[in-house]
Amino acid sequence: MKNKINQYLYNYRNLLVYLMFPIFITMICSFVMLLGCADTSEKKIKIGLSISSLRVERWPKDRDIFVEEAEKLGAEVIVQSADEDVNKQNEQAENMITQGVDVLVVIPQDSIAAAQIVKAAHAEGIKVIAYDRLIRDSEPDLYISFDNERVGYLQAEYLIRHKPKGNYFLLGGDPGDNNAQLLREGQLRALQQAIDNGDIQFVADQKHWAVDWDPRDALNKTEQVLTQTNNQIDAVVASNDGTAGGVIQALEGQNLDGKVLVSGQDADIAACQRIVKGTQTMTVYKPIKQLAKEAAHAAVALAKGETVQNANQTVNNGVVDVPSILLTPIQVDKDNLDEVVIKDGFHTREKVYQTQ
Repeated sequence: MKNKINQYLYNYRNLLVYLMFPIFITMICSFVMLLGCADTSEKKIKIGLSISSLRVERWPKDRDIFVEEAEKLGAEVIVQSADEDVNKQNEQAENMITQGVDVLVVIPQDSIAAAQIVKAAHAEGIKVIAYDRLIRDSEPDLYISFDNERVGYLQAEYLIRHKPKGNYFLLGGDPGDNNAQLLREGQLRALQQAIDNGDIQFVADQKHWAVDWDPRDALNKTEQVLTQTNNQIDAVVASNDGTAGGVIQALEGQNLDGKVLVSGQDADIAACQRIVKGTQTMTVYKPIKQLAKEAAHAAVALAKGETVQNANQTVNNGVVDVPSILLTPIQVDKDNLDEVVIKDGFHTREKVYQTQ
């Protein structure tokens, strides 16, 4: 009797295994397929955005537009600001590399020091995009900016058209920023004919640069030059709106605001208000909405191993010809301020004209 029971149990167990085996195999296959899907479709792209500083008015706007667009594309963005500290920026970039970002987007505080970021990222297989400012002495995967040499040209070309003769003061941006050098090249190209003809003369021998693009440094250096020239200045080629603000503050101290032509760039709200008021002559508008969105799309494409379609130009950074996307800047003065800056939604008309 006992043997029959054991035989029965043995046969029942074999039957159960036989019936359950296909179900067990199906469950394993389904689980493996589920894991495979999670690895490919659910893994979120992680982008690191390293910003030199948020003290300049435009950078928070770039940040917000970039993050919003990247998130629309399904990516996660880690943002860190270096507060104009080169070492801090390099440390923050190392931290983001440790966090496993797929792409680093870098607005470098120093164009040469940031080469360390590129090399550290590449050592971990992470792509790097130089945003707005070129990173030198390395091999970034993409450079996206406006044509900065063109920006400088537009600044000086506008002033020379409206003041074809006189004393010109060239005030550069931060000497460690490659963009400041490109701006100067464009400015000199626009002024060269007038220089050759003897129509304009430079005061201060083109030697002044505003460290960290600091308006206070621009103020101090303009005051020095005004003292040295006994206020004999007709035009100031200021390389951005922040430094233009410092220049105009110095001019106000000598009752020269509105009498001396002053350029700028970025279409900061204060600069637009000064243009309306008549103390700043012009600015160069760079549609940063387009720039930030292009950068977000490029970052996601690089993270996926795709080709960035719009990178149809190159810029040499001293080591390689970097694939580049260069957007077109626009001259702005009081005549087209509404049409260009306000119509594009960069500032509201109420804000721009609130001083009137």
